[in-house]
Amino acid sequence: MVNYGFVIDNRKCIGCHACTVACKSEHDVPIGVNRTHVKYIEKGTYPDVTREFSVHRCNHCEDAPCTTICPTTALFTRDDGIVDFDDDRCIGCRSCMQACPYDALYIDPNKGTAAKCNYCAHRIEHSYEPACVIVCPTEAIISGDMDDENSSISGYLRDHVTTVRKPESGARPNVFYIETSEEMLDPHATERSGEYLWTDQAAGVGHFAKYAEQRRGAADTNSMIVQLALEKKAKAANPRDRALVRDVMERLDEQAGKPKRSYDQPSKGILWGWEVSAYLTTKAVAAGTYLMAMLMMFTGLLQMTDELWWQLVIGCTIFLGLTGFLLVKDLDRPDRFLYVLLRPNWDSWLVKGAYILGGFAGILACSGAVLYFDLDRAYLEYLAIAGIPLATLTGVYTSWLFGQARGRSWSKDRFLTAKMFVEMLVAGIASLILLVSSNLFSLVLAVACLAAVSMHAHRMVIEPQMETLH
Repeated sequence: MVNYGFVIDNRKCIGCHACTVACKSEHDVPIGVNRTHVKYIEKGTYPDVTREFSVHRCNHCEDAPCTTICPTTALFTRDDGIVDFDDDRCIGCRSCMQACPYDALYIDPNKGTAAKCNYCAHRIEHSYEPACVIVCPTEAIISGDMDDENSSISGYLRDHVTTVRKPESGARPNVFYIETSEEMLDPHATERSGEYLWTDQAAGVGHFAKYAEQRRGAADTNSMIVQLALEKKAKAANPRDRALVRDVMERLDEQAGKPKRSYDQPSKGILWGWEVSAYLTTKAVAAGTYLMAMLMMFTGLLQMTDELWWQLVIGCTIFLGLTGFLLVKDLDRPDRFLYVLLRPNWDSWLVKGAYILGGFAGILACSGAVLYFDLDRAYLEYLAIAGIPLATLTGVYTSWLFGQARGRSWSKDRFLTAKMFVEMLVAGIASLILLVSSNLFSLVLAVACLAAVSMHAHRMVIEPQMETLH
């Protein structure tokens, strides 16, 4: 068997970015995104300071979470261990970007599809080495077959102590580092200090590239204004203001010895925004309302009249339709949304969720047909027997999708399913109150509960995406 990997020799890397440029040239990578990049950190205090460089890219993991969560098998592991991608299958859902612990993927701003380092597979197939390996002036990047005992990379792995990034992820990465520091490998050891011309391009990366032109130069201008203001204040200020400036300088001195991230790849920003948090709310309303109504009907707590049945079916259908609309709207390639059903990867909970939503929609449609054609109302109860589990799954399946996003803290939240179940119950009870109650206090309380569910869903989606992955 062939099993390709990389060794990055940090003793040799000089931070020249030749690998980044060669990769962009080889694959025609657009401005603002990279398949490989060099991270800089600085340590120590003047005059004893050091700068360390490290090449980061896709780790071609043996247990690649991006291939598991991808709903259309656009990402796949080849027989030779290379994790490759297929532009023609990608729908631009960005779930792979959430699953990757190494932040190695991006959305191509020209195509709307995911891309990353693919080990220059087209070169490997013709017995050439990857472009980054060829161009590296110090031979700091070593590639090859790790299962071949006579290969150069096997010799490096055998003769040197190597480390990998985030071994706790369980992805089993195949990019190994020689003599790198913990501060370089740990994304939490150094902080992003803001938007600067040479360290961040958050305004124009991947999914958000269309906004780049509007904000070009904004971060640099702000930094210059702040710097000039501080200098002016320090020169011509009253004693109290000079003391404030002095306090700021002292705090900067205190932080001087800490490792500092001085260059990194562009931030990709929030990948799943308001559309996803709104979708959590709309499906909680649709599923929760039906679930609570059916449970209360079977326990005798709620008398289901024809009018209430119509209100329930129409209301749930509207909110389930909004759920589907939001899911499609969030895609970078919405024209390919049917690929989830036509080219499914059954390991992905995005695919399973689509079929669950479809099943629940079928129950609502059949219930509407019973009412419309004035059939025996017993059929509605028979449909509810299948509808209750489908509604429950509709409300909570996203927790299992988030669990596959191993790059984010969702995957470590043992109570995520319970949280989404409670959200669904609260949304369902509140919506039922709006349907059956005329008491003003109850109506206000129900609206407040729905607002709380919406805000909680928004925090649940956004906050884990604020943490840096690299």
